[in-house]
Parts: sequence; structure tokens; C-alpha cells
Amino acid sequence: MIYKTADEYMNAPRKAVALFGMSGLGKTYVANMLRAEGAWFHYSVDYRIGTRYMGEHIADNFKAAAMQVPFLRELLLTDSVYIASNLTFENLAPLSTYLGKPGDPNKGGIAFEEYVRRQRLHRAAEISAMLDTVPFMDRAQALYGYPHFLCDTSGSLCEVVDPDAPGDPVLSVISEHMLLVQIRGTEADAEELAARFDRDPKPMYYPEIFLTETWQAYLIERGLGAEQVDPDDFIRWGFRRLLTHRLPRYDAIADKWGVSVAAADVARVRNPKDFDALIADALQNRTRA
Repeated sequence: MIYKTADEYMNAPRKAVALFGMSGLGKTYVANMLRAEGAWFHYSVDYRIGTRYMGEHIADNFKAAAMQVPFLRELLLTDSVYIASNLTFENLAPLSTYLGKPGDPNKGGIAFEEYVRRQRLHRAAEISAMLDTVPFMDRAQALYGYPHFLCDTSGSLCEVVDPDAPGDPVLSVISEHMLLVQIRGTEADAEELAARFDRDPKPMYYPEIFLTETWQAYLIERGLGAEQVDPDDFIRWGFRRLLTHRLPRYDAIADKWGVSVAAADVARVRNPKDFDALIADALQNRTRA
């Protein structure tokens, strides 16, 4: 870790932190708060994925849908309209829409093979976006004068790294330049996230082997063929399995590469001073342990 003690972190002229953990526990809340104070640069991995690496795929997906509408088809073919994604830090829907959901095309599903292809694209994009963090740290200071840097990672970070591998190509690079900080939720937080997902299911990233196993288990349990699958029902069913799969991986990253802070403590952070104190406490607790 680049900061081994609380004092090292507090006295660092350039602080750099990468927040990771389940989506919905406060990563983006903290990033937006720190950015609003003017001294922290907010680097969103999901935003980088959706703009730099998946932007053309997302736009092509929109265009393919528009080409099915005769009125829009004519306008597109004559370059009379321009279709692009309006992805922002707060609105990542274009990226989620592109990932899609497998199942019945009459219910908005896509073929499982196409779903896997898009998942592979997302994996490669996420790895590249994480590695882009390091040059963005230099750009943040050189171009904009930000002394501190906050990397707001994707909720699927734990699926594209191997926390047990000392030479993991992503974690080994990131840990040399910033402190990895897990926002750790409770069982109650996990249940709330699952309930929230049930109300509004969104496309997710799955590691490929796990995805294939989950898909086959779902088809067997429901007794369905691939094109009979209700896309929302599958991703609701798969989300709970994915959540259980991810939790120990988040913990392993924190144990071997960084520190953890409780989601309840993150919710009480109101300003950069609170945030620094929270990180310092986490480093102090790790030192004692």
C-alpha cells in the first residue's frame, strides 16, 4: 500500500484513493462530494468504460434499433439525424442498455451468445479503464491543478482481478499509485440492494464461467429453453447469486491490497475532512491488526 500508516496518508501532499465495493453503498456519493469541494479529481471507471471504450458499441446499438423504424431509417441513411449516448457520471443507463439481458426477444431479451460477447467487451473495457487511472492522475494535476485523486471503481472490479495473485496486472499497478479502500456493507445492506434490484432490475457484468453456470442452472430450475426466458426474471435470479459470489472477493481485495471502511461510516461523511479521518482510522485499524 502507498500509505502504510495514518500519518503517511494525512501528511501526503497528493492523496490518491480508489473506492471499491458493491454498487449503491456510497462510492459515487463520496466522489461527488469530494469533487464539489474543488480539491479532488473524480475519475469514474464506469464513465470511462461507457465513453472511451464502449461508446461506439452503445451508439451502434441505438442506431440498430432506429433502423427498424422506417422514418428514422431514412434520416439515418441520409445523415439527417445524429444519434449518440448521453452517458454521465449520474446516468449510466446507456451502458447498461447495451449490455442487455438474455432471453425472449419479444420481452427485450437478446441471444445468450450475443450477451456473452458483450460481457467480454465490458471485461476488456473495465481492465483498460482501470489501468487508465494512472495517467489520469497525472493529467488531473498537470491540466487542472487537482492535488488529490479519487477513483470511483465499477461494482464489478472484483470480477476482473485476482486478489490472490501477487502480480495481478490491475491490482499491482493500482496499489502502487493509490490506496484501495473497500466500502463494506452488512447483510442488511445486501438485502436492501437485492430488494432494490428486484424493483428495478438492471443489466450486470458476470465473469464468464460463473455466467454460463448461472444460465444453465436457471434453465434447468425453470424448465425453459433459452428463448423462453423472461430477461428480467433471469437477472433478478442471477443477481442474488452474483452478490453472494462477489462479497468474499471484495473482502479478499481489502485484506490483501488495501483497507475497509463501513458503509454506515461512509454515510456520515459530509466533507473532505471527514473523509480523510475515515481513511486514517482504517489505516490505523489495519496497523493495529
